[in-house]
Amino acid sequence: MEFLTIIQVLDSTVRLATPLLLACLAGLFSERAGIFDIGLEGKMLIAAFFSAAVAAVTGSVWLGLLAGIAASLVLSGLHGLASITFRGNQLISGVAINFLAAGLTVLIAQDWFAQGGRTPSLAGAARFAPIELPFASALAGVPVIGPIYSELLSGHSILVYIALLAVPGTWWLLYRTRFGLRLRAVGENPAAVDTAGVSVVGLRFAAVAICGVLCGIAGAYLATALQAGFVKDMTAGRGFIALAALIFAKWRPWHALWACLLFGFLQAIALRYQNIDLGVFVVPVQVMDALPYILTVVILAGFVGKAIPPRAGGEPYVKER
Repeated sequence: MEFLTIIQVLDSTVRLATPLLLACLAGLFSERAGIFDIGLEGKMLIAAFFSAAVAAVTGSVWLGLLAGIAASLVLSGLHGLASITFRGNQLISGVAINFLAAGLTVLIAQDWFAQGGRTPSLAGAARFAPIELPFASALAGVPVIGPIYSELLSGHSILVYIALLAVPGTWWLLYRTRFGLRLRAVGENPAAVDTAGVSVVGLRFAAVAICGVLCGIAGAYLATALQAGFVKDMTAGRGFIALAALIFAKWRPWHALWACLLFGFLQAIALRYQNIDLGVFVVPVQVMDALPYILTVVILAGFVGKAIPPRAGGEPYVKER
């Protein structure tokens, strides 16, 4: 494989890993607080729709981003209400959110735009434009360093850089602040946190809200940066791959980055190399499309080892009287 080809594959890896990383960090906050959330897929999907729809109507990608975050927060609030306030089953609540988002997005899209569940194609100010880093053009001709800086590091949308900065931000918030200490404690022993006079319900709702914001950014990135509009079920299982990456990372932010880059790399390979001729037979494009999902199962089954979730995860907290 030529050097420039490697750079192009890695560039695609970063772009494809971005929504996975944002969703993975969203799940990390939620599950660290003891709230399992398999509704990441649904929140990303509804954020993708509303961000594209509002951007198409207003012509402003920033209004679209805010709309996507708001829509994701609404579903996060529903999940929090069901699993924290009413102490319902968190897995069932997540499944309901996924179904709700899958149905609502197509229904509203057809009613608004009458394009078969799609939004109009986005262009200009309705999309996030790539950002050229300083001296990228000047360094482009420098061997090795030039292509890495000008093509791999530069030329991404602002949401890619936000996602990458969110990793050290998450690490700092969880491991270097009082809020992070309490958040992690709520996921391990909520009774001890409650005894210390800290609101378990408040912390868990805060975690669910952060999860909603990150899922909103992930969905908006899909519709307004990675692609140019919304199409039916465009998340294509990314929320579940993000959950797999979270388990693979064992609920740690830096490990989540490398796990998401791995899954992004698998997707980039599948997109670039299709209908591969092995001489004896040709590998169908469908096999390459399924490869990231197959390898996700293989990695989780054979390489994760013992992944221990937060001890209080999935269990509603009932305050002792």
